[in-house]
Amino acid sequence: MHPREHRADKPRRGHAHIARRSSAAPRRIRLGSREVLTQGIPREVLLDLYHHFMTVSWTRLFATIAVFFLVFDLLFGCLYRLVPACIANLNPPGFLGDFFFSVETLATVGYGDMHPQTLYGHVVAMLEIFVGLMMLAIITGIMFARFSRPRARFLFARSAVVRPIDGKLTLMFRTANARQNVVQEASAELRMLRDEVTEEGFSIRRITDLPLVRSQHPVFALSWTIMHIIDETSPLAGESEESLEADGATFILTLGGTDETTGQYLMAREEYASRAIRWNHAFLDILESSEDGTLHIDYGKFHEIEPLPKGTGAEPPRP
Repeated sequence: MHPREHRADKPRRGHAHIARRSSAAPRRIRLGSREVLTQGIPREVLLDLYHHFMTVSWTRLFATIAVFFLVFDLLFGCLYRLVPACIANLNPPGFLGDFFFSVETLATVGYGDMHPQTLYGHVVAMLEIFVGLMMLAIITGIMFARFSRPRARFLFARSAVVRPIDGKLTLMFRTANARQNVVQEASAELRMLRDEVTEEGFSIRRITDLPLVRSQHPVFALSWTIMHIIDETSPLAGESEESLEADGATFILTLGGTDETTGQYLMAREEYASRAIRWNHAFLDILESSEDGTLHIDYGKFHEIEPLPKGTGAEPPRP
């Protein structure tokens, strides 16, 4: 048989790897209000441990650490048990004493009553101390990374409104900084995603940028109303609540800025389905001024909206 023919009869490793990938269990991914099932890419946790430990819940993280701790304690306890006389003053006698000595050694506690008394015991204890130091370093790094990860505490109103501003129909979003410290040079970007069909009949999910009246805020500390004017140049020109719903339109608002306290760059985003866009409505005013001129902001009314009276010019156009 020709060598090439022999190699051709063998299954290729790459094809087998792809076959294993295609048979992977589906994953449930949540993107805003949408839920997507993906398949074909297995979840290889061992190849991406850092990302895994950064994204799992605190409960699963502590449970995983506890499992590793117990597994290594049992493993080294069994190694000590292979030579029963390697540990002096073993108490309680038997495997339980070896296990507790393993716990003390892995945690580098060393109470002093039990200690290695043979070369074998010292070698195993040395290996366990090394493993314990590595575990401590890894756990410390993971904890620091999770606690030091920048998190934006930006509030987004649950609904957006469409109403006239200066005689122009305007799409408005209300945001706030929940920490109420200074976020320097904050920026906002608004995009619309909706289903469209091209001239060739090809269905696509198109992303369209919506220009804002003001996309920068020098000192974002309290609240910020983000506005997009719906005029003849707007991608929303001629649209209505019904047309956006029919196209499955979704609006994604992204905020970013540098936290003045920590110097870290913060980012957050919120997704609004077309049904969350309330036409001919307005946000309730959350800003009040007292008699002495003190400004009072009531965030308890942050999400509240109210309908505008008829004839204000905010009714959506009808196709």
